[in-house]
Amino acid sequence: MTVTPNPYQVTDRNLALELVRVTEAAAVAASAWTGRGKKNEADGAAVEAMRRAFDTVAINGTVVIGEGEMDEAPMLFIGEHVGAGGPAMDIAVDPLEGTNLCAKNLPNALTVVALAEEGHFLHAPDIYMDKIVVGPNLPENVVDLDASVEANLKALAAAKGKDIRELMLCTLDRPRHEEIIGRARSMGARVTLLSDGDVAAAIAACLENNEVDIYLGSGGAPEGVLAAAAVRCVHGQMQGRLLFEDETQLERAKKMNPGADPSRKLDLTDIASGDVLFSATGVTGGTLLRGITQNNGWTITHSLVMRSKSGTLRFVEGHHDFTTKTWR
Repeated sequence: MTVTPNPYQVTDRNLALELVRVTEAAAVAASAWTGRGKKNEADGAAVEAMRRAFDTVAINGTVVIGEGEMDEAPMLFIGEHVGAGGPAMDIAVDPLEGTNLCAKNLPNALTVVALAEEGHFLHAPDIYMDKIVVGPNLPENVVDLDASVEANLKALAAAKGKDIRELMLCTLDRPRHEEIIGRARSMGARVTLLSDGDVAAAIAACLENNEVDIYLGSGGAPEGVLAAAAVRCVHGQMQGRLLFEDETQLERAKKMNPGADPSRKLDLTDIASGDVLFSATGVTGGTLLRGITQNNGWTITHSLVMRSKSGTLRFVEGHHDFTTKTWR
């Protein structure tokens, strides 16, 4: 019997390192704009650096969820093809997660990319998504997107063997989350509020050495897919639901996922399935990664790369010498 090798399985270890190079390039480019108050320039620099870096990666990649549509270039738009040729891959991307954070030199600005075999990422327009995330080693469906804040906190506390007052809920600091914040605090739980950037928060909810127990609230759908890719890699739990502001958004979602109810509750594998690779590089230092620094002529990057197949998390520190390096 002849077995046809899976090119993705053969090359995924190398691809993981190639993804790190992509997020490193974007982070270094964005870091030139850190603290300058110009979020669009920072984002544009990250986009162009990421696009050039993808030109060296041996994939036939399609951006299935990103920052915008084709007429909104220079974003890495939905439907854009990247890569130097190779296996067909879906790409989820946020060239600069936390543009305001970078512009204001606040913590947790990241460059983020996730990769999966073709057809294994949710296709969605650049809209909002409701999300709930908890970590690994918990009973299946211990929390539910449709349950109340109170019910989820009670169930999570019982599963973790904690008092509710020991739990930390994380959400974006937005008026739309005032009810979540108030109800969590009324139960006695602590709340961490983010100004921007919920991918790092979703990952933090899955890491044992972090204070966050649960991430809850609505944010961007691209960030939701990226978060789901990361949660897959660390064996956490996540549910989501796309949020539509008008019929135009709803119709776009229907076209991207023919035959599926675009308003349905999404399990983790509805958002990201199959073998998944994830990479993030810090632009500004935060709870997950250190930011870009300079030391004796070296540019130092700090990245996280993960593979769902192995469940391995690697923190990668890169020291870059731009007197010899071919990209800037």
